[in-house]
Amino acid sequence: MSVVDKALWVIERNSECELSLSTVAEACGVSRSHLASAFGSSTGWPLMKYLRARRLTCAAQTLAQGAPDILAVALDAGYGSHEAFTRAFRDQFELPPERVRERASTQGLALVAPLDLRNRARPALAPPWLADGPAVRAVGLSRRHSFDKVIGIPIQWQVFMAGGYGQIPHRVEGIPIGIQQPADEQGGFDYVCAAEVSAFGRVPEDLLRIEIAPCRYAVFEHRGHVSTVLDTYAAIWNEALPEHEWTPAQSPIIERHSPEFDPDTGEGGLSLWIPLAD
Repeated sequence: MSVVDKALWVIERNSECELSLSTVAEACGVSRSHLASAFGSSTGWPLMKYLRARRLTCAAQTLAQGAPDILAVALDAGYGSHEAFTRAFRDQFELPPERVRERASTQGLALVAPLDLRNRARPALAPPWLADGPAVRAVGLSRRHSFDKVIGIPIQWQVFMAGGYGQIPHRVEGIPIGIQQPADEQGGFDYVCAAEVSAFGRVPEDLLRIEIAPCRYAVFEHRGHVSTVLDTYAAIWNEALPEHEWTPAQSPIIERHSPEFDPDTGEGGLSLWIPLAD
């Protein structure tokens, strides 16, 4: 069973219990950032956002069946007050909980059904290898993303290459790299489009300096179009790392484009350098 399938089982089995990214990760035997990355790359959902959506869906169904006590429904859904529950419910369904109970129907609501990924095909990965990566010194453009809005990353690359990239001094020859920071509790992560440099000079406005210490990496190849890289990440987080008994470190992932990579078409592949814990 994959990491995400385990997480889905834990979520559905314990839907009325207090759950967090930490408790689900512990039940799955992985770190919080490992689970956040596995879940997000596999489903397109930040885990905690999915958990909230599932709980609100169950609450809506309960209310439509005539539940007499909205506060009791709110508490079962993990909310500490009627007000907090009403805000979240309205954000999800654009209706207050009282209205759903009055209608006695969930018709037209954006209900979220349980995910089932067991039959989803994942790409066959080429055998990974271990590498001792040297220190990385780079200058780049950082933006915040979440797994349900990764379309912002190619837009970020376009902005970086058209703007600050050409103004970076001491650039090392070669294709720029991507640097992905570990995901947080809400499934958000910082992504940096960066140029490696031999030394830090004047950093252009809106760009930042990045230094990554030497690290042991597991290196995986992504051979398809760059738009499908999340499928490769899903296979890495869910199967490959557990199968090799490799524990990822709480450090940045580095994406290195192959020499054949064509930035105009997204073809050519790249290697994904996953940092490993000591």
